[in-house]
Amino acid sequence: QVQLVESGGGLVQPGGSLRLSCAATGLIFSSYDMSWYRQAPGKERELVATITSTGGSTNYADSMKGRFTISRDNAKNTVYLQMNSLRPEDAAVYYCHARGVWLGRVYWGQGTQVTVSS
Repeated sequence: QVQLVESGGGLVQPGGSLRLSCAATGLIFSSYDMSWYRQAPGKERELVATITSTGGSTNYADSMKGRFTISRDNAKNTVYLQMNSLRPEDAAVYYCHARGVWLGRVYWGQGTQVTVSS
């Protein structure tokens, strides 16, 4: 059974930082590209960042470039999202997403809430 468990969300002031983690079990982690998505109330889910299975390549949504950093530790089956200079518009539920390199299987985590407010 595949599980993606996010953690690290919470309340932060504008300009602050948070580090999200997503621990994966039940899959061969190194065979999955990993992504973070987010969904704010009343808005569609949007892609935040992606990292390839080996960690050799990353991609970010334009509004996150320079502020967010995605990384992974394949030895720990964990992907991270370091978020700096947070803005109120970054508030959302952040979801971990895995896509298999070979068969394209997709898995989602349950999400972690990020609130940016003074």
